Amino acid sequence: MHSSLKNLFDVHTELFHLLGYSMSYIEFFGVLTGLIAVWLSAKAHIWSWPVGIINVVLSFILYYQVQLYPDMFLQSFFFVTNIMGWWRWSHPSPEEADRKQELKVSYMKKAQLLLTIATTIAGTILLGSFASRLHEWFPAVFSIPSAYPYVDSFIMVMSIITTFYMIQKKIECWVIWIIVDMVATWLYYIKGIKFYSLEYLIFTGIAAFGLWHWVKEYRSYDIVGKEKYET
Repeated sequence: MHSSLKNLFDVHTELFHLLGYSMSYIEFFGVLTGLIAVWLSAKAHIWSWPVGIINVVLSFILYYQVQLYPDMFLQSFFFVTNIMGWWRWSHPSPEEADRKQELKVSYMKKAQLLLTIATTIAGTILLGSFASRLHEWFPAVFSIPSAYPYVDSFIMVMSIITTFYMIQKKIECWVIWIIVDMVATWLYYIKGIKFYSLEYLIFTGIAAFGLWHWVKEYRSYDIVGKEKYET
């Protein structure tokens, strides 16, 4: 039983073969749960967070096997922030609550945008340098050098930043996700995990929808406010 379960999480254990591509169990279900979680987020649905927890566990295991170590570490962060986001969206203060008694969407401040740019540049350089040396410092764990450490680190840094904005339901988080998803689409394609690449291409479209939907949600607050005032 233990051996069968281990094989199930092995990136080389094939679920099916399609158009010359071998699809593993872990990649398929990792993509499936990821798509569901992001779609629910775009709809501002609170169940995006528990589905996301399942996704990050599967992704952590997958990224380790394909030597995308910064992405692997990122899943540990996502595990914690999915729990935080779940709690934050379901426990807004009275002035932050929408009609469903969940956290309202809102816009970022200009200072947050400048901080985001500076943090992304500094974080990518520092983390990329660290990731590129992991195989030298910890050869027993990371026997193969990190693949594309700076690109992978850029994805990690921007994902961390925008996740905090998503927890706070900041509309601009979707703009950042569009950038992250486009870069990740390219990276995962050249690393050979093409179903994950397709997933992030779809994520790009969902992020665009999420941006539109959250802006629409924000504008609806004015309509509700006017209706209350008129009555």
